[in-house]
Amino acid sequence: MSVKSDRAKVSGTERRAFPVQLEVRAKKGVSGVSTIEGYASVTEQPYEMWDYLGAYSEVVRTGAFAKTLAETPGVQLLLNHSGLAMAYTKAGSLRLSEDTTGLHMEADVSTSRHDVGDMLAALNEGSVDEMSFAFRVTRQQWSPDYDQRDITEVDLHRGDVSVVNFGANPATSVGAVRAADFDRLDEVDARALYERLQRRFQPDGAEPQTLSLFQAQAAVLGL
Repeated sequence: MSVKSDRAKVSGTERRAFPVQLEVRAKKGVSGVSTIEGYASVTEQPYEMWDYLGAYSEVVRTGAFAKTLAETPGVQLLLNHSGLAMAYTKAGSLRLSEDTTGLHMEADVSTSRHDVGDMLAALNEGSVDEMSFAFRVTRQQWSPDYDQRDITEVDLHRGDVSVVNFGANPATSVGAVRAADFDRLDEVDARALYERLQRRFQPDGAEPQTLSLFQAQAAVLGL
């Protein structure tokens, strides 16, 4: 049977998204370039996360970005974590720093590109108001009951900061549960989750119906 301590074994690239206020302005003295400025992550503000074991609290601690930023990581500015890079730390067009609020970013983008133009228009009209960042956790601390995760150090190299429609948002439980989490469940936990989902999707007063395994997994993954 899975236990909450299994949470500490999760590895690989993770993403978090935060509502932000991005400032967009023309770059002074440079034609055809706009600068986007804001925060890709906010520190010391706990948020709720979900995995196959239920809810838990997570917080990115101040200083979590210090080591990786000192190592000059290669990070790109993307739209929805995909497509061609709009700015890049290696080129000097994306600048990252950490302050008391969180991970600050400033990016110079070319307004001659159609994808950049669409993104800037969406930002200016308020149609997009979230940023997400991709990272790997290199140091973390869990509470004794594994219901609170403190992220104390991350690696940003070969990751990205992205303007997103709706990303892997802590407030929406990171799109519910990842496929890897679902597949890691043992038979007892999988059956319990399966039956719980069956009850959830059963209309009040309706005859019991069998929820297919495909439907159950799709529901868990938010598909």
